[in-house]
Amino acid sequence: MPNEPADMMDAVTASMRERTGRTLPEWVALVESESGIDPLDQNAVRTWLRDVHDVKQNSQWAIAFEVAGRAGWVMPTVDDQVERLYAGPKAVLRPLHDRVVAIALGCGDDAEAQSRGSYVPIVRHRQFLAVAPGPRGTLRVGLRYRYDVPDDERLEPAKGFAQATHWVHLAPDADAASLEPLIRAAYEQN
Repeated sequence: MPNEPADMMDAVTASMRERTGRTLPEWVALVESESGIDPLDQNAVRTWLRDVHDVKQNSQWAIAFEVAGRAGWVMPTVDDQVERLYAGPKAVLRPLHDRVVAIALGCGDDAEAQSRGSYVPIVRHRQFLAVAPGPRGTLRVGLRYRYDVPDDERLEPAKGFAQATHWVHLAPDADAASLEPLIRAAYEQN
């Protein structure tokens, strides 16, 4: 199962003609010649692909990334994403974010931080943790448990956050080390 963004893109593009009737280069040419959309506006490109051509989500993303890349867009790095997420008033959460991510990455050599639009996922074979600024000045830590949810009163069922089944919201001065058993369990289950 691919876990790198490039691996996922390769898998989607390899089967694109079969699933959509066109190859990636054919879709790019169509977007550039017929959509009239700014190629850097990936949301608009995805919406056009969905609404006009009934292209499904993973293919929309692959096509929009390729169109934007040809126009000069470069995918943000994890560091770029973290800087953006914790800018301004959310900067107070950055040290806690860094400690939580360090614990997750310390679970094993196969754990990797990746970049997403609104959170930072930590992936092993599957995503097992997601970190982002949360509500009311908290840090949201999403954990994915496939079975055996640890018994910890801080865990709540997650509601539409990344691939998390449960989450914890931490105050900026929280002890990140107290999450280590929860993070380790999520790592081991994924």
